[in-house]
Amino acid sequence: MNPNPVPARLDGITTRWSLIRTAHKGDRDAETARAALVMRYAKAVRAYVGGILKNREDADELAQEVIVRLLKGDFAGADPTRGRFRDLLKTATRNMVRNFWEKQARRRPVEADLGLVAVNDQTGDPWLASWQKTVLDHTWDALKDQDRKSPAYNLMRLRTEFPDDSSDKLAERLANKIGTPVRPDACRQMLRRARLKFAELLLDEIKLGLEDPSPQRVEEELAALELLDLIQDFL
Repeated sequence: MNPNPVPARLDGITTRWSLIRTAHKGDRDAETARAALVMRYAKAVRAYVGGILKNREDADELAQEVIVRLLKGDFAGADPTRGRFRDLLKTATRNMVRNFWEKQARRRPVEADLGLVAVNDQTGDPWLASWQKTVLDHTWDALKDQDRKSPAYNLMRLRTEFPDDSSDKLAERLANKIGTPVRPDACRQMLRRARLKFAELLLDEIKLGLEDPSPQRVEEELAALELLDLIQDFL
């Protein structure tokens, strides 16, 4: 099961921006929407902060502060016309890092990589790396949720772990994993379907972060996150 499911009442929400708007309506779904945002993106925030603040306690403290802001609904002024959801979250987190560092620097030296708090993005941006991992983690979780109907998750994991395996060997590994004989030719077809399903789920995850999930915007986001090559053949 997915460890971070979106609550049932919010299943119909199609984008993270929609979730943000729900989180600030003040009705009964607001608190649930905020919790859903935290569950989905807390790891990305912590990884990003941890890449800037080298002290683990400082990183934990600041990441928790960002999460508290999400839970309190402090992003009510968010405007999707100004950029992507991940950009909003990055800017808010980066500003809080800067404020945290300035406050702490007055009290005691703080070990931090100030280059990562710069306003302009740079090659190897740690936020992009954190966001990429978050997107992939959610895609894998979604695929695992569907594994009760097919062995797609197990097969994709095996292919990822053993990329050089022949069809015969991969079929053998899958058979051992699921306890059912698998023919090599059937394994090849199953792998093709599993890759297609993974691509579909990855596209769904990307669309959640865009207010305008047009094909062009989706492809641009995939390219920005260096994920386009993963599913280029299925577009």
